Amino acid sequence: MTRTTTSREPLAAKVPEITLMFWVLKILTTGMGEAMSDFLGQKSVPIGGAIGVFGFAYAMRLQLRQREYRAPVYWFAVMMVAIFGTMIADVLKDGTGVSYAVTTPVFAALTAYVFFRWHRSEGTLSIHTILTRRRERFYWCAVLSTFALGTAAGDLTAISLHLGFLDSVFLFAVAIVIPGLAWWRGNLNPIVAFWSAYVITRPLGASVVDWLGKPHAQTGLGLGDGTVSALALILFVALVAYTAVTKRDIQPARDRNLNISYPLGSGSSI
Repeated sequence: MTRTTTSREPLAAKVPEITLMFWVLKILTTGMGEAMSDFLGQKSVPIGGAIGVFGFAYAMRLQLRQREYRAPVYWFAVMMVAIFGTMIADVLKDGTGVSYAVTTPVFAALTAYVFFRWHRSEGTLSIHTILTRRRERFYWCAVLSTFALGTAAGDLTAISLHLGFLDSVFLFAVAIVIPGLAWWRGNLNPIVAFWSAYVITRPLGASVVDWLGKPHAQTGLGLGDGTVSALALILFVALVAYTAVTKRDIQPARDRNLNISYPLGSGSSI
């Protein structure tokens, strides 16, 4: 490894520690991404698309240039991934007419492929080992694919299967508890439990904001996507600011020279 390459490697883990605040912010950004994407699309598809594409590119560039975890930069990147991932799923559905029953398994297969390549390359999917640029790229590919998958899955249950948004909220709220309980009882590998819950946060958050924002005719409360987006953004900024000040979500230092490998069949930590 050359000196130039080494200088670009992270100094510390580039993702936050898994705390209650992590899950709150994750669900909030998924919902906010859904509402903002829909709101921008209603106002202007070209402008909305430009914000999604260029905002995503800028956020990724900013995040990848960091050498350690910084809450505002990281969560801004997650927010833009949420918006861009939603747009990908919606454009594929609206632009081609392919049903959610098709796009959902397609995005599921893509997500599985990302995880397969990541684990084959690095020997672990643990977010506690995001200590190299290559692992970070795998991480963000996984995040993006899970957002697209969650968007399609949420719309599949609420619209295509006619459950409605509120029933979808209950469905995914129950689903997200299952991997946590299985891990707590020692029946599920913690890395598998984490990523299972991570994937479900997307349709859960999206179903919540759709229920709040969509009109009554679409089984929503009718607050409007713009109103829901604004309220979610205010709460998001406040929570990220709190996280940045307290610094309670920074992972403890780990020896980057250790060859850390956590097989998915073991009881390793995430």
